[in-house]
Amino acid sequence: MTNDAKLRQVFIDALALSPEVDVESLSYRGIDEWDSVAHMMLVGEIESAFDVMLDTQDVIGMSSYSLAREILKRHGVQI
Repeated sequence: MTNDAKLRQVFIDALALSPEVDVESLSYRGIDEWDSVAHMMLVGEIESAFDVMLDTQDVIGMSSYSLAREILKRHGVQI
């Protein structure tokens, strides 16, 4: 599984979404499932799946799938 596929699965699992959802179109608070509680669950799942520790700015700035990818790249994850 590629890291991009892994990140997609993390989004689907953490936000309890259907596998058919286009995660690239998601935004924080753009759907009911991605509220502040789910955001923290998503952060924890990303940290666990990719063995990274996101700082406060990363957590606050991660408002879309594409931004999550960029944050992981900054932490040395090949996406």
